[in-house]
Amino acid sequence: MTNRVLVVDDDAAVRAALGQTLELADCDAITVGSFVAAKDLITPDFDGVILSDMRMPGRDGFHLLRYVREVDGDLPVILLTGEGDIPMAVQAMGEGAFDFLEKPCASVDLMAVVRRALKTRALVRENRALKSRLESGDPAARMIFGTSPQMEELRARARGVAATGAEVLVTGAPGGGISKVAEVIHLMSPRGQGAFVKRPAAGLTPDGFAGLCREAAGGSLYLDEIAALPSETQYAMLEALEQGLEARVLVGSVADLADEAAQGRFLPDLFYRLDVMRVRIPALSERPEDIPVLFSHYVAQAAEQAGIAAPDIPQEHLAALMAQDWPGNARSLMSAAMRFVLGMPEEAAQSAELGLAEQLAQVERSLLIAALGRQNGHASAAAKALKLPRKTFYDKLARYGIRPEDYRR
Repeated sequence: MTNRVLVVDDDAAVRAALGQTLELADCDAITVGSFVAAKDLITPDFDGVILSDMRMPGRDGFHLLRYVREVDGDLPVILLTGEGDIPMAVQAMGEGAFDFLEKPCASVDLMAVVRRALKTRALVRENRALKSRLESGDPAARMIFGTSPQMEELRARARGVAATGAEVLVTGAPGGGISKVAEVIHLMSPRGQGAFVKRPAAGLTPDGFAGLCREAAGGSLYLDEIAALPSETQYAMLEALEQGLEARVLVGSVADLADEAAQGRFLPDLFYRLDVMRVRIPALSERPEDIPVLFSHYVAQAAEQAGIAAPDIPQEHLAALMAQDWPGNARSLMSAAMRFVLGMPEEAAQSAELGLAEQLAQVERSLLIAALGRQNGHASAAAKALKLPRKTFYDKLARYGIRPEDYRR
């Protein structure tokens, strides 16, 4: 998250005091004495927020606010006001100021507002980056959402696998977008201009499989929930793959296909053939930092579908969403976004009813899972990344019933 704060105040002593307070709170403070000095720093690419005095010689805080709104309407401006300036500050809030603080203000009050503004700015910039990728990137950038390291790794894996031409097994939790990742792999492959034929594996007969292969010739055939493929079709599929097909075969599964084969419920030889290239989609619980960006994107989509303006999303609502496990992954988050747009955000309401300790416990659990996901299930590496003693880390895993082996891929 960005931590840059542009401080604009004509009083040198106040500027120095504000700068010191911000620096002690690990913020990067840039202090200037006038609007003229600040003007060149105020751009749509500025990654921080602005803290400005209301009353300054020449161009005052109102002028600065109006200029910022013209340059970037999403750039937060916090105004510092004297006792007599409060009606002006309220008017400024109506014109788009992020918040105002009465001078002198306590450091704890100042930093609470600044941190809230910085979180808002970071979310805006993440959304813009996501939109830019959607508009200009390749299929992996346009269709696989998320800014976490796990999703960057997933996009890179999809690109690498796409170029091979081999069979691909895409795995993940329910609602994680398995079929979408399979389509990305198809679109980025040498067969990307060919057909992408998508069918459920359940109930598919050998003749039906042969027909689908002909339909997908020159392109890709994707079979969803491959563990449900009837046994006679499994044998037919294995034989067809060994003889060679004109279609590339991609399959998806939320079930552990290796376990299915070990238990005799899936043909082992076919599993080994399909497992040439495996792509695993990390669950939302492994990457809670993606939730605010994804939810904002889904809210915008839902509002467009409903034909209404996208509502503002309070930071408290996003924090409540991050405190949940989301076993339905992206699909359930999309449904939550639609309900939010329609005025029925029950998930956040339920989370908000929890006590502070319970909410913090949920967030802590999510962060532990995210660290394990980033470190491929290696507990020692995850503990080091979180800067926790190994015993403390293992104690926390035991408290929340988290098993590191569940996050190895």
